[in-house]
Amino acid sequence: MIQFAKAYVLTATVFFALDYVWLTRIANDFYRRQIGTLLLDQPKLGAAGLFYVFYVAGIVFFAVLPALRDQSWTAALFAGALFGALAYGTYDVTNYATLKNWPLAVVFADIAWGTTLTGVSALAGYALSRAFGG
Repeated sequence: MIQFAKAYVLTATVFFALDYVWLTRIANDFYRRQIGTLLLDQPKLGAAGLFYVFYVAGIVFFAVLPALRDQSWTAALFAGALFGALAYGTYDVTNYATLKNWPLAVVFADIAWGTTLTGVSALAGYALSRAFGG
């Protein structure tokens, strides 16, 4: 349980930092152009927080802890990237299939970002956990 908690905090720190930069600095204009009419003026922070809590738990459970057990940074990176591609892909492809005017560009950008973000976060969570005695 202590290993999970430590890996969780370390992974979450990296995940939140990277996603914050992506959403506020890098991709903000892209999303506003593509789906601006669907966006709220202010996000629902409670719902966003709930997503982050559970999603990071998934990263740790499915990628970081198995990689620590196997002592394999490549396992952390691969499992994290796969988890990200599946999760973000499910969200975006479902939106594309069911919503009017969900842009294909958003589908590709989100899946690429989710794959990268989750893979890098899992790798960082793994490396930081090992560095701090995990």
